[in-house]
Amino acid sequence: MDNRQDADVRRRDVAFVADDGFPLTGTLFEGDGDKPLVLISSATAVPRGFYSAFAAAAVKAGARAALIYDYRGTGDSARPKNWSKRIGMADWPLLDMPAAARTLDAVAPGHTMVGVGQSYGGQALGLGGISARFTRYGMVAVMSGYHRGLDDRWAGPRMFLVGVPLSYLFRDMPKWMRLGEPIPATVFRDWARWCAMPDYFFDDPGLPETARFAEVRTPILSLRMTDDPWGTERAVVSFMRHFSGAPIERRWISPGDAGGAVGHLGFFRSRFAQTLWPPFLGWLLDGTTFTAGSPPPVSG
Repeated sequence: MDNRQDADVRRRDVAFVADDGFPLTGTLFEGDGDKPLVLISSATAVPRGFYSAFAAAAVKAGARAALIYDYRGTGDSARPKNWSKRIGMADWPLLDMPAAARTLDAVAPGHTMVGVGQSYGGQALGLGGISARFTRYGMVAVMSGYHRGLDDRWAGPRMFLVGVPLSYLFRDMPKWMRLGEPIPATVFRDWARWCAMPDYFFDDPGLPETARFAEVRTPILSLRMTDDPWGTERAVVSFMRHFSGAPIERRWISPGDAGGAVGHLGFFRSRFAQTLWPPFLGWLLDGTTFTAGSPPPVSG
């Protein structure tokens, strides 16, 4: 167990269980502040440790606690040897995210909670059915995965011509595929199927939980990086329009605003701890105006 501490932050690994019995692992960061609890949900194929520095920064900024966690079948939330049920990508927001929120809530029951989601971790807010628990939700690089909406001409061939066939040969996608950390092959096939649909998973008749998006009333801050080849303007606008009942503030962040290239995943790297994190944490924890970047050139 990782129980490292510094002067401001107490850190420990935690084990918890989803409603269907799947064992999950997270890392809890605690401090002496009384600002909101912070649940941080990862991008696809990104291990929870990637968000450690940001979680610690949130606690140093006054958050009561912050929790990072691995979705089932990834990182330290490994598949039990006797687990025979199929692992689907929808399990992450429908089962794992609510379990993580309950675990964080147990630190200070009923305390104000806010959320942070990168890419799929932001998509999870609409599917998870627990949006009312969050006072605010910060979304970083959250967009539709439809492959023709990306500025990556090889995304489709890599996924459909290489990834899908390989997914039938391996239980977990091999790391040499360069997708990030290994994810279950069944999850990859769900992801590929959605990325082939013009309206992403909203076109999936087997995912009725997409109806929950219209029910979300949580204030959202949506950040798009202008140098992100996947989080293009059209991909972000296409996805965010489904939060039709939520107040959304949109900001576009360029490398000039950030002090360097950011791309799809870079926002949570420590090199942006002095430029991008303070205004983001101010909005998240205190509700102050987010000042970095600029509004999008078009509304959507």
